[in-house]
Amino acid sequence: MQRATLGNFSSIICFKAAITGMEDALGEKAAAIALTAAGRQRGKSLAKELGLEASTSFEEIAAKMRSALGAEGTRLCIVDQIVQEENSIKIYTSETLCSANEEAGSPRKCTYTLGAVWGALEQTLGKRFQGKHTESVLRGGSHDVFEFVEFG
Repeated sequence: MQRATLGNFSSIICFKAAITGMEDALGEKAAAIALTAAGRQRGKSLAKELGLEASTSFEEIAAKMRSALGAEGTRLCIVDQIVQEENSIKIYTSETLCSANEEAGSPRKCTYTLGAVWGALEQTLGKRFQGKHTESVLRGGSHDVFEFVEFG
C-alpha cells in the first residue's frame, strides 16, 4: 500500500482531468502519444508482475489482466477477451477509464488504456506491435477494441 489512509487508488474524475489538462496544454496528438507511452510502460511492468509468458493461452492472459486491471485490481478496465485473428490480435475491453462519463458519439479515443494492454501484450509475447483503438462503446461498439499487428 502506497498511502496509509487513502490507499493505492485515485478517482476516475481526477485521472480524466489530468488527461484533458494534458490535451489542453500539449495538444491532443502530443497528449495521446505521452499517455499511450505511459500506459505501455505500466503494461510491461504489469506483465512482469503477473509472470505472463508467451506459452500462456490468450484466455489465461485475459483472465490475469482482467483480475489486475478490473474490479479486483486497479479498475482501469475490464479485459473481456483476447482473440487472435489472421494478421492481428484484438483485445476486447469494457468500462475503460477513457470512455467513462463520455457522451455517446464522443470522439474520445482510449490512450492510456490502449497503452497498458499494448505494453502487457508486447512484454508477454516478446514481440513489438503497432496498436490502435478500432471500435468504441462511444460510437456504437459493444466494446472498446484494441487491435495489434506485429511490427517489423
